[in-house]
Amino acid sequence: MHYSKLAYALVAIQPVAAHTAFTTLFINDVNQGDATCIRMFHDPQRATDPVNDLSSQDMACGFDGTVGVSRVCSAQQNSKLTFEYRIWPDASQPGTLDPSHKGPCAVYMKSTGSAISDKATGDGWFKIWDEGYDAAAGKWCTEKVIDNEGLLSVKVPEDLAGGNYLVRSELISLQQADKSPPNPQFYVGCAQIFLESKATTLPQDTVSIPGYVTINDPSVLFSIYDPKPKPYTTPGPPAYQPGVSASTQVTPVTQQTEGLLPAGTVLTNGNWAGTEVKSYTNEKGCNEAAADCWKESQSCYDTAPVTGHANCEIWEAKCESIRSACDSNSFQGPPNAGEMLTPALKKVITPAAVNERSSSSSASSAKSVPANPPVAENQPTAPPPSDPDATSPTHVETDKTAECGEGKQKCEGEIGDLFGSCCSAHGWCGRTKNHCGSGCQSAFGECRQVKREGRWIGR
Repeated sequence: MHYSKLAYALVAIQPVAAHTAFTTLFINDVNQGDATCIRMFHDPQRATDPVNDLSSQDMACGFDGTVGVSRVCSAQQNSKLTFEYRIWPDASQPGTLDPSHKGPCAVYMKSTGSAISDKATGDGWFKIWDEGYDAAAGKWCTEKVIDNEGLLSVKVPEDLAGGNYLVRSELISLQQADKSPPNPQFYVGCAQIFLESKATTLPQDTVSIPGYVTINDPSVLFSIYDPKPKPYTTPGPPAYQPGVSASTQVTPVTQQTEGLLPAGTVLTNGNWAGTEVKSYTNEKGCNEAAADCWKESQSCYDTAPVTGHANCEIWEAKCESIRSACDSNSFQGPPNAGEMLTPALKKVITPAAVNERSSSSSASSAKSVPANPPVAENQPTAPPPSDPDATSPTHVETDKTAECGEGKQKCEGEIGDLFGSCCSAHGWCGRTKNHCGSGCQSAFGECRQVKREGRWIGR
C-alpha cells in the first residue's frame, strides 16, 4: 500500500502572483514544525490566496480558519513568537512574497477558553504590534519581512494572563489598493498557543474581526506609488502596551489541557501524531499491528497540510518494515519499538522581536510614520541611516582585518565587497562593520556563498 503514490498526495502548485502563506511558528527560536498549531487553508491550489473580502469570516484566521487544528503549542510568559511566510508552503522553492506586494504588518491575539474550538470570528481581538511605512528606512513592513527571509518576530506582552490564545499574523499588500474597485490583499493566519504565565492581565479594549477595518478605510485605499507618500495610518486599533493600555484582572489558567501530543507519539506531520503500534508476540498480533499501522498511514496523508507529507512517507516505511517482519515469520515486535522517527527540525536564526525595545511606549504601533524607528536593532537588514555603508549592499566599505565575535574571527572582504565568512548575531552575513560587531560565533551558523534576492544569506 504505497499511499504516497496515490492521487491525494500533495502536488507542487505554482503559486499565483507570488502570494504567500504563514506556514511555521517558532517559539523562543524553537521550530514547532511546519503547519503545527497553525490554522491553514486546506486547498493546495489556493493555499497562498489572500483574503479580499474585508467583511468575510476569513479575515479572522484565513480560509478554513474557523476550524481549529488538534495541536496547541506551549509558550512561556513573554515568549518571542516568530512567524514564517513562504510563497511555496512546502518550501520546495525559496521565496517569501513578491517584492511588489508592499504594505503594513500586524499581530493580534485573542484570549479564549479553547484554542481548538474557538471559531476565531467576532470580538475579543487585541493588537500587540503593527508597523506601516518606515520613512527612515524607506521601506514598508512587508519589505522588511522579505529582507528577513520571511520571518517576523514579536514578543508576547509580559503581563498577559496564562491560558489559551489565538495569535493572528497579518501582512497587507497594497499594490492594488488604489485601483477601481480597490483590492487590498490580506495574508492572515492564526497559531494556537497556550501561554504559561502567572500574570493576571488582559486588555480591556478589544475589536471584532471581521469589523476592525472596512473597504472604505484610508489605510486600505492608500497608494504606495506616490513618490512622496503622506504619513500612513495602520488599520485597526492601537497596539496594547503593558502598564499603559486599559486592562482588566482575571484568574490565569495554569494547566494546559488541550492540544498536547498523545502518549507514545513517535512521529508527527503537521498536526497529525503517530503513536507506536501495540506490541505483539504471535502472527495474529503482527498482522493486526501491520493493519493498524497502514490505517494510521492513511490518516497521515488524509490530514497532511499544504506544507507537505514528507513524514507520512517515514510512517509508511515503518509499516512496510512491520509487514515484512510478519511475512518473514518474525512475530516479536514491533521493530525498534518506541523509536522517535520525527526528523530534527531545521534550525533558523530568527530576527529580534520587532516590539522588544518598547516597554513603556510603542514606536511600531504609532498611527503615523515614526520619527526615529528602531530599525538597527529590530531589523538587522536595514541599519540606521547614520551608517553610510549600510544603505548600499553593492558598495560597502569593509575592513579586511576587522575582528568579530568572542573568537576574534576575521571578517574577510575587500573594499566594495561583502564580508565573506562572517555571520552576525542575528544570522545575516555582514555587509558593514555594524554587522561584524554584532558577534560572529559558530552557534550563529556560517555564511555560505548563496545569493538570494540580491543579497548574501547565512545559515
